[in-house]
Amino acid sequence: MTRRAFLLLGLFIASAAGAFLGLAPGRIESQANAVRSPSTPVQPSAAARGLLETSFVADLHADTLLWNRDVNERSERGHVDVPRLIEGHVALQAFTVVTRFPRSYDPAGTDGDSDIIGLLAATQLWPPATWASPMERALYQARRLHEAASASGGRLVVIESKADLQRYLGRRTHDRAITAGLLGLEGAHALESNVDNLDRLYDAGFRMLGITHVFDNEIGGSGTGLERGGLTDLGFTVLERAERLGMIIDLAHASGRVIDDVVANSALPLVVSHTGVRATCEGDRNLSDMQIRAIAAKGGLIGIGFFEVAVCGLDARHVAAAMAHVARTVGVEHVALGSDFDGGVATPFDATGLASVAESLLDLGFPADDTAAMMGGNVQRFMLATLPAK
Repeated sequence: MTRRAFLLLGLFIASAAGAFLGLAPGRIESQANAVRSPSTPVQPSAAARGLLETSFVADLHADTLLWNRDVNERSERGHVDVPRLIEGHVALQAFTVVTRFPRSYDPAGTDGDSDIIGLLAATQLWPPATWASPMERALYQARRLHEAASASGGRLVVIESKADLQRYLGRRTHDRAITAGLLGLEGAHALESNVDNLDRLYDAGFRMLGITHVFDNEIGGSGTGLERGGLTDLGFTVLERAERLGMIIDLAHASGRVIDDVVANSALPLVVSHTGVRATCEGDRNLSDMQIRAIAAKGGLIGIGFFEVAVCGLDARHVAAAMAHVARTVGVEHVALGSDFDGGVATPFDATGLASVAESLLDLGFPADDTAAMMGGNVQRFMLATLPAK
């Protein structure tokens, strides 16, 4: 075989392998990010649909950027893309970036000794730098969102400041066929133990920082980790630097001790981007009433997830029950949506189905104004108060 023929064969094999590897994550996502409608789904009324059409709807958590899909194109997989966000009247979607996840997850105690995100990055043909580096994974996913916005023809806007949000709100007064994204980080693994990396993440557009994910890290303990400790010395340094930059701290997945430490030392309002509450669904990653009150006392927001571990069911009624508990415990103004769309979980609907949550809240007796606040009005107010000015 000539050298040229050998090179051509090598290119053919590499292309075939790349095609196979590129398809495999799609099959994985189809199973991981399923929609499982309940046997008797909530049927939104005209009132619920109309409420969404005139409200600011926002969701605090989706892991869509982890998957190789063009978010500008409607997909048959997963839960979120720009066409479905617009159809579902979602004005703001937090795109929360995952950079590490273990091979096995045990809510009773998960270690961080393994990582499947590097393998997923390689099989999806991400740049080689992302295969071993959580920081590079975060930066790559951030670039994907910015590139999608640039290619969207104005349908997708990335929000990084109060001024961005105000301009976007101005556009939405006459054009509802647009949506916006906010970058968040799910777990501070991307820092790679270097607090100076916060500046790189901020410059890349990240405005929300999760302390932990499903396992303890060098910043602090996870609610499903092994030790479940509080903030480490590095964690206190990260908290101070993040808030000085203007990043919102996200306590989803945090251990009880981390929640206590952050509440006691934070100078800014906090969010829990996706969670459940123990009053309606017992579980280590769900919030107790004491934690709900502590976060609300800081002016915080609690985003209720749509997945079974969070609300003990796959039904809009379960989501609304958890939201109602928070509202009745600390006030409507502290409640938000936190779907965990595209986060490797099944949900009862995708981004087009949020009217069923509004209908369930109305059915529980909440007036339209309170329902609109919980569906996203609270997030609009929170972001206008906490995002950097420019």
